[in-house]
Amino acid sequence: MARLSWAARLYVAAVLAVAAAVIAWGPFTFPWNSWRDIAILGLLLVVSESTATRLSPGNLSWSASTTATLAAAVLVGPVGAALVGAFTIFSLRRGPSPAQRAFNTGMMALTAYVSGRVFVVMHGHVGALNVNSFPGIIGPFAVAALAHVVVNYALVGGVLWLARNAEATTRTSQGGMSARLLFSDLGYGAFGLLIAALWTVVGPFAPLLVLIPLFVARWAVAQFAEQQRAYEATVGALCQAVETKDFYTRGHSDRVSRGSVMIAREIGMRGDRVEAIRYAGMLHDVGKLGVPTMVLQKTGKLTEEEYAAIQLHPMRGLDIVREIGFLDEALAGIMHHHERIDGRGYPMGLAGDEIPEFARVLAVADAFDSMTSTRSYRGARPTDEAIAELRKWAGTQFDPAFVDAFVAAIKRDGWQRPEPPVLAADELATVPAQDHDDPSAPLRVIDSL
Repeated sequence: MARLSWAARLYVAAVLAVAAAVIAWGPFTFPWNSWRDIAILGLLLVVSESTATRLSPGNLSWSASTTATLAAAVLVGPVGAALVGAFTIFSLRRGPSPAQRAFNTGMMALTAYVSGRVFVVMHGHVGALNVNSFPGIIGPFAVAALAHVVVNYALVGGVLWLARNAEATTRTSQGGMSARLLFSDLGYGAFGLLIAALWTVVGPFAPLLVLIPLFVARWAVAQFAEQQRAYEATVGALCQAVETKDFYTRGHSDRVSRGSVMIAREIGMRGDRVEAIRYAGMLHDVGKLGVPTMVLQKTGKLTEEEYAAIQLHPMRGLDIVREIGFLDEALAGIMHHHERIDGRGYPMGLAGDEIPEFARVLAVADAFDSMTSTRSYRGARPTDEAIAELRKWAGTQFDPAFVDAFVAAIKRDGWQRPEPPVLAADELATVPAQDHDDPSAPLRVIDSL
């Protein structure tokens, strides 16, 4: 909590205050069996929260708690659903700080209340169901489930946005995963209606009948999260290999990835493409693994043959990663990130809109990080000077729309400049004396190592 901005702290406090208000001001005229139902559904929520699956990247977790709160919205109404959501405080899951646990509790209570209120507004019947409840209840429940998911994601997104400078959000790009989980939550929320329907027949034992499918659902999400972690490990290993080979590019891939995501979000790119361009930024220079180390570390001017070897690195990069299925559109960015708008780039000399969108985005972030990083032949340039160079070459080397988007994102969110590298005495003779991506003009914006 201490690392959050004041705006984020106020946001968390507001969520807790509103959640407490809807519970405190709600009607507590529940019969004894409703209190029993609240306690049982609350226990189901605690089980779900205690077995939450950690997602990757980031520190977010997913649980099937939607099932318990939506069942409560049908069986005991909005306030009862909020009380069930408040059982989040009793979660046995390790990891969340007291502040996170408090926010999660307030968020779940408020989300459950809103979904219950929507269910009532849509003329859904609160209480035990019977044969006559169907199919009329399906429509109100579907709208309530949608409201539950939207409010939940909006509340989480709000605190992440306000805390975007905190450690937990430095590795942004949850878009692709969030979209998948949103639809998953809608599907798993249907279990809530199943519990409510079974309640009439088996009473409080209804949650037990859905525990097995719920845990199967949790297993499926865990496999998805494990797959994402495997993706991250694969990309990270390739980046480390490139940066081990070329000292002056250490951290470059991660910064290009971050800059590309900034542009993508500024232009409104959808979540799954933001995720893909993040991977493209991390792997854009992986083809340098196929370039001889003596060429990358040469201290003099490159020969024509050596420069030709450098120009092959985008195609070598494509050869290395083309069989990695999850990269999709990122492959085009890796292949063409050295093309220029005027057609004078490489490897294929594409021009204008012939250049894939990912490649045009990467080119801007790549050049900017190169200019603001220390090189052996010059120091890092100031951010304002690098922005001026981007604008100078917009329309010639770079797509002007993406330059404008990047500049707007930097002015709003800032840019974390890399620390100057510290070289040992035996490394000073091996660092490159020029920018091998454009040896004829090492001080121009074209440099992009």
